[in-house]
Amino acid sequence: MANKVEFLDLVAQAELVRAGKVTPLELVDAAIARAEERNPELNAIVLPFYEEARAQASAELPDGPLRGVPILLKDLGAQLAGMPSTSGMRVLKEAGWRDPVDSYFAARLRQAGVCFLGRTNSPELGLYPATEPDAWGPTHNPWKRGYSPGGSSGGSASAVAAGIVAAGHASDGGGSIRIPASHCGLVGLKPTRARSSFGPGAGERWGGFSCEGFVTRTVRDTAALLDVVSGAMPGDPYAAPLPPQSFSASLTPGRRLRVGVMTNAPREMLVDPAVVPAAEVCARALEDLGHTVELAYPPALDDPTGISAYVTIVAAGIGRTLDRWGENLGRALTEDDVEPLTWALAQSARKRTATDYLAAIDQMNTFVRAVGSWWNEGFDLLVTPCSAAPPPAHGTFQATREEPFAGFANAAPFGVYTTSFNLTGQPAISVPLHWTEAGLPIGSHIVGPFGREDILLSVAAELEQALPWADKRPGRW
Repeated sequence: MANKVEFLDLVAQAELVRAGKVTPLELVDAAIARAEERNPELNAIVLPFYEEARAQASAELPDGPLRGVPILLKDLGAQLAGMPSTSGMRVLKEAGWRDPVDSYFAARLRQAGVCFLGRTNSPELGLYPATEPDAWGPTHNPWKRGYSPGGSSGGSASAVAAGIVAAGHASDGGGSIRIPASHCGLVGLKPTRARSSFGPGAGERWGGFSCEGFVTRTVRDTAALLDVVSGAMPGDPYAAPLPPQSFSASLTPGRRLRVGVMTNAPREMLVDPAVVPAAEVCARALEDLGHTVELAYPPALDDPTGISAYVTIVAAGIGRTLDRWGENLGRALTEDDVEPLTWALAQSARKRTATDYLAAIDQMNTFVRAVGSWWNEGFDLLVTPCSAAPPPAHGTFQATREEPFAGFANAAPFGVYTTSFNLTGQPAISVPLHWTEAGLPIGSHIVGPFGREDILLSVAAELEQALPWADKRPGRW
């Protein structure tokens, strides 16, 4: 039975465990067999926990809703006590770093009964929309070898798309859940700001822009996982309001919605014609489902000051992260310890003052209020392509010490639709509704009001029913 569950989702696998038709160890062993077969070609899993996962599955697991189901964790965040992690950094790989405690997020997953199979590749500190860190090398897109699975959660997306596991942990500070989901033909929800906790190690990341979540193959898996990890840890600086019912209960059709559609890119960025149908297909499907659809979007998205503030705040976050890792390792990190972009961002932050940082916060808040006002004008959702270009070939974002921002500049088309909603904190989801003529997935990006993942999940479930994607898998597997 365990060999037949390869493309069953987490919810279905957990149901088999509860029914006694398969054991947790059988599920874990089958997933490890797939990993050992497929990962050498993908380089998605960089820190395998196979024996630990077997031990976990053989022990008395908590009787949670996902008992016995294997998942993968991204190599950034979701700390596990005593287990290695590197945040995509060569210096931590060489130091053999192990996390001292479980994060609250990982502890919630433990309580749900999942088994942790290992960690997946991530760019250094999550800075690129591709996954090619110096520490571990590039991860391949299962749909086309030599192409990016996206970033920064590219390792998780690659592993899930290839059928190794049904879901993978991901995180998103500028599109890092949605872009890999788009590039790999998966569901990727960026939750509302502070939907889950970064405790106990942090109150927030990147000034509140970053959040943790998952890439999955089904909407109901995304809802089930969000139910597991939602909620604040005591002492968190703030938290998203919890919905009146579970996210899993929100998957039934709701009221008919007013939807704006945007096929041009903000700030006059060029859009590759191959990605435009991702928005158009989604818009037509929503209209067929009875929603009101019109060409409209928040005019404030064209204002460049929001992105300028974003870069300032993220750079400050990177500078502090390098200081913190230096404290943990007992020595200051140097330029030779990190990649060119990481060092350049940290150094740029050190040239700014505390008042410069607060000015960026003010800029951000002005931008956020301007964007958010569009939802108060009667709109419920915004639909866009997930990125302005299809999955790129490896090497697109290469940087050097002489030109550390070269790759960062090339990344602009991939976050142009997503990053603004890290600033606003609104939930947004990528669903796989379009494939290019070259056979590469392009996600349809849907943005909802602050705190209303339930609306996004309901609409995504409608789209999943109307335009099923479960049988669309990389031909190699």
